Amino acid sequence: MEFLVASAIGALTATGTYLVLRQRTFPAIIGTSLLSYAVNIFLFASGRLAVNRPPILLDDAAGYSDPLPQALVLTAIVISFGMTAVVVVIALAAYLSATDDRIDTAETRGATGPAAGADAAIDLPGGRGGRR
Repeated sequence: MEFLVASAIGALTATGTYLVLRQRTFPAIIGTSLLSYAVNIFLFASGRLAVNRPPILLDDAAGYSDPLPQALVLTAIVISFGMTAVVVVIALAAYLSATDDRIDTAETRGATGPAAGADAAIDLPGGRGGRR
């Protein structure tokens, strides 16, 4: 059981890290969601994986499962849902303003860097294009 949970945490972390390093907003959002799922599973597993145990200690119970990791996971789920909604709205606003979902482009950097060479076109107001 522990090996399965550890493998799931490792797979979610590896996939989330890969997606966060992409240069598009949607895979980065999915990657942060996967990383938060991996943290939630890690927090849940930190309370020891006990099967058929009561959540609180009773007089006739042989043991109990720790309720603190469960409370931490519930709190983390609510926080990650709220942060994902905020990041999606910010990414949507950035996409609508730049009409591109790339994270690091010449347009978002003010036409500086290697993507904007000496002959890069500049869109001027009124639809007139120009050269640098």
